Amino acid sequence: MARKVIGAEADALRHTAAVLSEDFDRVVSLILQRRGKVLLSAVGKSAFVAQKIAATLTSTGTQALFIHPTEALHGDLGILSPGDPMILLSRSGASDELLLLVPLLRHLGATPIALVGSAHSPLASRCDYVLEAFAGREADPLGLVPTSSAVSALAVGDALACVLMAARDFRPEQFSLLHPGGQLGRNLLLRVADVLHPLDEVAHLNPGSTVREVIIAMTERPLGACCTVDGDGKLLGIITDGDIRRLIQKTEDLRGIRAMDVQNARPRTIRPEQSIGEAVAHMESGPSQVGVLPVIGEGDKLLGLIRIHDTVGDMGRQSARR
Repeated sequence: MARKVIGAEADALRHTAAVLSEDFDRVVSLILQRRGKVLLSAVGKSAFVAQKIAATLTSTGTQALFIHPTEALHGDLGILSPGDPMILLSRSGASDELLLLVPLLRHLGATPIALVGSAHSPLASRCDYVLEAFAGREADPLGLVPTSSAVSALAVGDALACVLMAARDFRPEQFSLLHPGGQLGRNLLLRVADVLHPLDEVAHLNPGSTVREVIIAMTERPLGACCTVDGDGKLLGIITDGDIRRLIQKTEDLRGIRAMDVQNARPRTIRPEQSIGEAVAHMESGPSQVGVLPVIGEGDKLLGLIRIHDTVGDMGRQSARR
């Protein structure tokens, strides 16, 4: 049954794509021409869809706000400015609360737009533009619960947001500024320099040091790795916790073994000006993942170390610890 439900919703999306009309392009042009905000309103389950569409628009460069129709009829219409488009969501297109809003919107100079299940519904006939979504049988066993219709309306909202993003040339840098608290924004906004462990916190020795000295240094500065450097501080290699464990597994007598015998002399590195997202991608690239990256500056001098745990926010660190 689960596959049947998902299949029914997929069919509804295909239907919605097929009936998308020129009004969609007209709504896009209207929003692009206006400096104001986009308002959305709906009741019931459609209200949650409208709130999600408003949130998606707002986070992708189009100011949007959800207003409940009851609150709109009791003062919240004061948020409207002349020319603001207002999208009214209703599967049936017959919601009394929304029908009451339309003449008020016109009186205030707003542009009513219907996002409905049928272009022939009462609400559609009273609005300036109509965005049609799925109006057939719902995917639940009774054919009554907003399932296919909710998914279809949401898809139209997502399509609207994405087309507006493309028209405005909305860039990843802009996205990161609007999402500084999330991991996506963190990956784009923060630089390696913002989160790296500086050199005085990093175990680093000359390549002639003994393995015993390496282990002591890594114990005193437990970041999971020890870097080897020359007299000028240039990075020569890296030894990780895993390298030490593998060495102990296959070697009983560690005397006489030097850091240069164990190190990876061609480690992956990162620059301080690169983004957190680039650091993560670099750690995960290649045939095997790594958990630490030496951070190097001019002349390949070692500046510090960044770990995979340093690239995530507080919630990410809690998940990683679990």
